[in-house]
Amino acid sequence: MSYQVLARKWRPKSFETLVGQDHVVRALTNALEQNRLHHAYLFTGTRGVGKTTLARILAKSLNCETGITAKPCGICNACSEIDKGRFVDLIEVDAASNTQVDAMRDLLDNAQYAPTAGRFKVYIIDEVHMLSKSAFNAMLKTLEEPPAHVKFILATTDPQKVPVTVLSRCLQFNLRQMAGTSITGHLQNILTQENIAFESNALHLISRAAAGSMRDALSLTDQAIAYGGQTVKESEVRAMLGAIDQSYLYQLLEALIANDGNSLINQAKAMEERSISFDAALNDFAQLLHQIAVAQTVPESVANDLPEREVLLSLAQRIPPETLQLYYQIALLGRRDISLAPDEFAGFTMSLLRMLAFTPNESNNAVRQVKTPALANDNLENTQNIAPVVQNISAPQVTAHIEDEATTPTNQNIATEAYTAIPTHTGSPAHPAAKPSNSFNGNWRTLVDALKLGLARELAKHCELIGYDDESIFLSVPESQKHLVSANYQEKLTAAISQHFDRKIKLQFTIGGTGNNTPAKQIFQEKAQAQANAENAIEQDSFVQALIDDFGATIIPNSIKPI
Repeated sequence: MSYQVLARKWRPKSFETLVGQDHVVRALTNALEQNRLHHAYLFTGTRGVGKTTLARILAKSLNCETGITAKPCGICNACSEIDKGRFVDLIEVDAASNTQVDAMRDLLDNAQYAPTAGRFKVYIIDEVHMLSKSAFNAMLKTLEEPPAHVKFILATTDPQKVPVTVLSRCLQFNLRQMAGTSITGHLQNILTQENIAFESNALHLISRAAAGSMRDALSLTDQAIAYGGQTVKESEVRAMLGAIDQSYLYQLLEALIANDGNSLINQAKAMEERSISFDAALNDFAQLLHQIAVAQTVPESVANDLPEREVLLSLAQRIPPETLQLYYQIALLGRRDISLAPDEFAGFTMSLLRMLAFTPNESNNAVRQVKTPALANDNLENTQNIAPVVQNISAPQVTAHIEDEATTPTNQNIATEAYTAIPTHTGSPAHPAAKPSNSFNGNWRTLVDALKLGLARELAKHCELIGYDDESIFLSVPESQKHLVSANYQEKLTAAISQHFDRKIKLQFTIGGTGNNTPAKQIFQEKAQAQANAENAIEQDSFVQALIDDFGATIIPNSIKPI
């Protein structure tokens, strides 16, 4: 028996085995189970994502001898003949080869006759966008009101070229590109069943090269099996794909972190000697920065078997989030403008030098570490997470310790779980008894609301004041939020507070406490109270009550929002 390629051998024959198109499968399954069948379907998507496969499965569901079902039996005459591609009532047309109006008219003339063996006569028209304007016009009437025994399934990679008059007559489904993890998992399953040894990193490379196409991935896997002699190894897949070693991307990042302009230029020259496309290099650099940003925010999302996992996680800890975002934006703009540069080398190197020039000072030599204050936890984590910037919400003042300048003693006692009796500042030598006019009054929530903060706002919002004097502010952070106490966020929050008071203020952090009096907790309680008040106001409103009593109206849950 002749060898059957993987793409054909493992072509899905049911909705359950179709990979990566759950949104389409769900809609079609419900329609078949409820017998809510449309006369024309349009499947759109890039190559190799399952458009024709899905059309054939739908044809089996419509013609299975067990009845219209979302789970065709696969063994009856109709199902087996459709799988073999020779079912008489399944007519597959390649629109790229039959573009003329005469071919379409012949097709439609035959549509009026009843099916020979099946329940429906199913027309699958592939690459329908290739039809001529006259051919589209010829099929419009039949497409809108076809005979009851006819179903049209159209497929295209370019729906923009399909006339809107045709689109409006079809039920349209957009098939997505396959996720890399879906492709890798499917290849692992197939190779395991085929008893072919493989390396996970090799499958990642194939998945990346397939660019979202399962058919391309299976074809590349077939090629890799032949190349490697019934094994799929990373080194052999790299050689087969001609995959360029992208270590230069990491070397560029290391040079940026080290603020080493000489290394950047030398690396760019080495890339030029290797004839690496600088446009592609900027694209790959942006992809790498995106991977690092994901690793910063959700480190557990980085696959354990990803070849670059360790280096990605390392870079995620060493590059501040705002610097990473800056590099990403410069890479995108550099790629957009590279055609305007004197040459690609100049455009590429200027993008690198722009990254170097705009890198914040504190990250020129990686992330500058801040000495942990005496009261801080010795095991502070420096993991850098990107947290959303939450908009300030005005609220009543929370309970806070307010100093009275006329009565405040030299030493004040602040009762907390972790700190008591912090001495106040005694003033400068010129004014030993004077207290600075721009001193902190003990209201941490008001101070946080007044500060101009970026990502460090999340740290400020999850801090609870446990003590202060004129030179220092002592804060506790709940155990659940300790990841926010990174060196970078500490620096930014300290700088913002010092700028606010126009003098140096030291922040000291401890991990622990209840977290019940943080700005974040207060904001949450205020929003909850506002929501409760709004719901109560609606429920007590006389007009609303009249609607409920007279017309049986009901209040839709979660539809009430405070103004």
